[in-house]
Amino acid sequence: MTTRIPAAEITGLYGALVKKFSAKMFGKVPESLGVMWHNPAVLKASMGMGQKLQKWNSCDESLKSYAHMAVASLIGCTWCLDFNYFMAHNHGLDLEKAQQIPRWRDSDVFTLLERDVLEYAEAMSTTPVEVTDELSARLLDQLGAAALVELTSVIGYANLTTRGNVALGIESEGFSDSCGLKPLAAPSISRSGLSQSQPGAR
Repeated sequence: MTTRIPAAEITGLYGALVKKFSAKMFGKVPESLGVMWHNPAVLKASMGMGQKLQKWNSCDESLKSYAHMAVASLIGCTWCLDFNYFMAHNHGLDLEKAQQIPRWRDSDVFTLLERDVLEYAEAMSTTPVEVTDELSARLLDQLGAAALVELTSVIGYANLTTRGNVALGIESEGFSDSCGLKPLAAPSISRSGLSQSQPGAR
């Protein structure tokens, strides 16, 4: 991985804690942490938000995980896509579905609710935002207000991390490979190329 900002040496007491926490979670200290270490305050805030986000429990964990992966796939963040696939394995989620996220529109493994969540994740991640009243109403009916607010916030956080990683040149570090997981599916055709006759089109 060749990042646009060279990794800094992680030092000091806080640095030691960060490395210990990272090694426990990832099995190693990710190279990307060295990039963020140039501004420890930003790293601390980002990690803190990620930890708080994991404690939310109004929305199903699988839906949030798949949504984050959909954002990563759309934006092109290989780090987040690989990491969330790795975490899906660690959390006992459906790996066949996680593996199919990059081509979810062409896959038949997802439920109607999951497809709505994945569509919502992509619609939130475009510029301008493409969320429709109809899609939002379907999700509100299926999930309830608390879960939809939580899902929306998770997708917003996913955009923060994925776009930042791509801008900094942070790429996959092979977490899922270390677990022997099947490679992620190749991305499906572009969203703009969908026709109403194709799977997943609305």
